[in-house]
Amino acid sequence: MSILTLQPNTRAQLAEWLSGDAWVIACLCAAWCDTCRAYRNAFDELAARHPDKRFVWIDIEDEADVVGDIDVENFPTLLIQRSDTVAFFGTVLPDAKLADRLIAAQAAKSDSEIRAEAVSSAERQGWQQDCNLRVRLSEVLG
Repeated sequence: MSILTLQPNTRAQLAEWLSGDAWVIACLCAAWCDTCRAYRNAFDELAARHPDKRFVWIDIEDEADVVGDIDVENFPTLLIQRSDTVAFFGTVLPDAKLADRLIAAQAAKSDSEIRAEAVSSAERQGWQQDCNLRVRLSEVLG
């Protein structure tokens, strides 16, 4: 499984993924970040372990118009989204095993559980508004 690197010419592909029912796992990083460069191999391994999910690598500086106001506090930051619902957003340790468990835990939830969690706190409600890649891409793509 290859990972989509978000660039102007791949934005439509990511938008297509998000219009369906697939899980999209995005890693928000920066080219200058040593931790991100080291984590890229682990992210590739995650994609291989989860061939039923879509993986995208987003450089927050190269794709600043898409990332916009998403508050990336540290690297790597994962954003896990299914359709129009952000299930997880946050900094993770650069450990593929931890990320693997996180992805599996989110994917094991029912649609109703995911929707209920999405509105369960102010933080998660904020994710839906600020971190939703589907919305951010539609704003950029027009």
